[in-house]
Amino acid sequence: MKLATIRVNGTTRAVRVDEDKAVDLGESDLVAFLRHSDWATRAADADGDTYEGALDYAPVVVAPEKVVCVGLNYRTHILEMGRELPSHPTLFSKFARALVGAYDDVTLPAASTQMDWEAELGVVIGTEVRHADTEQARAAIAGYTVLNDVTARDWQYRTTQWDQGKTFEATTPIGPWLVTADDPAVSAQGLNLTCEVDGDTVQKADTGDLVFDPATLVAYLSEIVTLVPGDVIATGTPGGVGHARKPARYLQDGSLLVTRIEGIGETRNTCRRETR
Repeated sequence: MKLATIRVNGTTRAVRVDEDKAVDLGESDLVAFLRHSDWATRAADADGDTYEGALDYAPVVVAPEKVVCVGLNYRTHILEMGRELPSHPTLFSKFARALVGAYDDVTLPAASTQMDWEAELGVVIGTEVRHADTEQARAAIAGYTVLNDVTARDWQYRTTQWDQGKTFEATTPIGPWLVTADDPAVSAQGLNLTCEVDGDTVQKADTGDLVFDPATLVAYLSEIVTLVPGDVIATGTPGGVGHARKPARYLQDGSLLVTRIEGIGETRNTCRRETR
């Protein structure tokens, strides 16, 4: 199944996205819907109001309690940089205000001149989980989505802590939906992930190359803090980012940023320079 949050008449609604329509799930957004312990059954059986035609996708989770991100998590990219594989995940976080919808504009903040792309697989939690083993962690995953961790490099590297470069407001597209973890489309060992900027393919990888896979990440994070429905884990990006190029390349006003994951979907965002 595909589950999403859409904008309707000045508010938002949680929906199941079918081939020709979206079906209302009876909640204002997907985070509220995932709080039902039987959300999967409710989603499959839903027969509420329907929405047809072009849908206006909000961030798939509009107000998650947590957005946790992982750095340095693609094996091939780490090895080609001459580094050793990490023994533990590198973690940082985002605030919810960083998130935008799958087709919304991405803001290039006036304060930064080095906005970079980072295509990522997003994991959405569907069941509260704490101190999980791998099987419990896997069972706690509601599904997967597309995310781009657009990053202000000139702010990220001001200090050894990355958060300030990672969570500028309205910079992180996510969606357009989550594909539930039981869907055959996402059951493969690895999924093709690509990022395009103005028609150029700048990143290409297979999610099977992750050092720490989604279940491992959920289990690890659950040792630190309780994960709750609607929480997002951004699993890391492969090589090909603009900052590492020679010369470096960054997103510009008007750049078209397309992030695509096989079996899930794509985000397609125009970058707009902030005016103030």
